[in-house]
Amino acid sequence: MGLFLTAQEPAAGGGVMMIAVYALFFVGIYFLLVRPGRKEQKQKAQILASLAVGDSVRTTGGFIGTVIDINDDMVIVEFGNNKNCRIPMVKDAIVEVEKPEDATVTAESKDAKDSKKK
Repeated sequence: MGLFLTAQEPAAGGGVMMIAVYALFFVGIYFLLVRPGRKEQKQKAQILASLAVGDSVRTTGGFIGTVIDINDDMVIVEFGNNKNCRIPMVKDAIVEVEKPEDATVTAESKDAKDSKKK
């Protein structure tokens, strides 16, 4: 009987290790792809929730204008210096919002830096 080679049984821990590797892979995918996307969605939702009339906005098309009216999912944005171009658009088209208070604070801090240089 010593002449016949018998097949060895696979190790019992091999299946558990394979499941652990797959679990680790899916956890890595979650932290690299899913979680940052959700975080970005929350930030955009927070920005759009704080949108108010008079805010300066930048759209996905690169246009910069001022919000003059807000509905549930639509806003009316006024573009240009002559204030004749008013376009209704979906809130999701807004990429960036700048509050009027932020613009004055930025301008004042820039003026303070310029006065320090002189």
